[in-house]
Amino acid sequence: MLSSSSCYHPSAGMLGSLGLWALFPTAVQAPPNRRTCVFFEAPGVQGSTKTLGELLGAGPGPPRVIRCLYSHCCFGIWNLTQDRAQVEMQGCRDSDEPGCESLHCDPSPRAHPSPDSTLFTCSCGTDFCNANYSHLPPPGSPRTPDSQGPQAAPGESIWMAVVLLGLLLLLLLLLGSIILALLQRKAYRVRGGTDPEPDSGRDWSEELPELPELCFSQGSLCHYLTQHTSDWGSSLRMALSLAQGLAFLHEERWQDGQYKPGIAHRDLSSQNVLIREDGSCAIGDLGLALVLPGLIQPPAWTPTQPRGPAAIMEAGTQRYMAPELLDKTLDLQDWGTALRRADVYSLALLLWEILSRCLDLRPDSRPPPFQLAYEAELGSTPTTCELWALAVEERRRPYIPSTWCCFATDPSGLRELLEDCWDADPEARLTAECVQQRLAALAYPQEPHPFPEGYPHSCPHLCPEDCPSTPTPAILPCRPQLSASHFSVQECPCSRNPQPAGTISHV
Repeated sequence: MLSSSSCYHPSAGMLGSLGLWALFPTAVQAPPNRRTCVFFEAPGVQGSTKTLGELLGAGPGPPRVIRCLYSHCCFGIWNLTQDRAQVEMQGCRDSDEPGCESLHCDPSPRAHPSPDSTLFTCSCGTDFCNANYSHLPPPGSPRTPDSQGPQAAPGESIWMAVVLLGLLLLLLLLLGSIILALLQRKAYRVRGGTDPEPDSGRDWSEELPELPELCFSQGSLCHYLTQHTSDWGSSLRMALSLAQGLAFLHEERWQDGQYKPGIAHRDLSSQNVLIREDGSCAIGDLGLALVLPGLIQPPAWTPTQPRGPAAIMEAGTQRYMAPELLDKTLDLQDWGTALRRADVYSLALLLWEILSRCLDLRPDSRPPPFQLAYEAELGSTPTTCELWALAVEERRRPYIPSTWCCFATDPSGLRELLEDCWDADPEARLTAECVQQRLAALAYPQEPHPFPEGYPHSCPHLCPEDCPSTPTPAILPCRPQLSASHFSVQECPCSRNPQPAGTISHV
């Protein structure tokens, strides 16, 4: 028996979307030939289906008659206990569902509202067919559901078994195909042959060079620097190859009749640089790379252009973002050059990370454990606001030890190189090609390099106790020509109002 305090709602649990149709009865047109059903709702049953039809007769006593508005289907719900069966609800369904084609009310078990009772429901498609049921199975029969809920119909169980069997066969077929392909490839290699190729009508072996098998030895630059220290030669090899790779990406060129556009990486970090077996670097992860506007591109070249300022200013790892990306002041009119300069800023941070693990730059002590750029100042997970305050507002950069100035043929070369790459003014930064030339001068000081006259190459006899805070005046190679003045308004990414921090720099 159901009472007013029962948590089970037959109208909601048994009739599916009856409640939805009851809320919108005027949205559905009535069928031309209306079905007439018995209407009854036991006291204490929550929910009603009287809005699904037109009640006929004004008599207060049950049962009553209802003419269906939205279907040709009647339903009935009975509660079977150990002693007897009692009707709970009778009326019209909201739609003609499977089972409504039955001429008689053949109840099936649906749920257990209590341990000693079972609810049975029926659907049928003739007038007054829900007045009584044809039969009810005795309690505890195999057809009665267990306490865990309704059981699937026999047809549904067979269909589910067929579907599961089909999926299993498909999985076995796929697995067998993979195993067969691997065995064939292994057999070809054992016989000294090459992998079978599809017949495409062309001899691709004559056009494509043979590539050696790829294998990973040290992993990312970050992982390598965490595990290893390097001498001066190894550190310069990593730094120079990294600068060469970025210069190649940025370069727009024609070679052997093929055009290569300039490309901005936009996500340089020590996690996105790989270390080769020979200790050189390879730039990877070009997921955010962007083709840049060119000057010598072919007429038919139409690269996909970024859609709006937000797409241009999209960048990767926050720690390595240039100040103009952190404060949203990137030059959008010449965005190709601006993105190259932002890459050079990231390159400077990577060079600092490489040099921080160089044994020869710390002759009196072993280098400290590896830290990412700005990790000493902001920790391992800096926020955008913290990076903005440090790199934009305070214009601070990673610490350069004084011992770096007392090494190599050019004592001030390392400091000048880094400061010329991570300068707060993007126009004052070196190009990637110039960084490559500076590093080559440090790596091979005896070889001639195409630097302008007046660039210092000799090491003074006495090393200063500490490096100067600003580089000594000199004609630096590849330094960009600055305009008469440069003014920018910087805005903290965490505040709604821009923070005026205009700076004027003169040549």
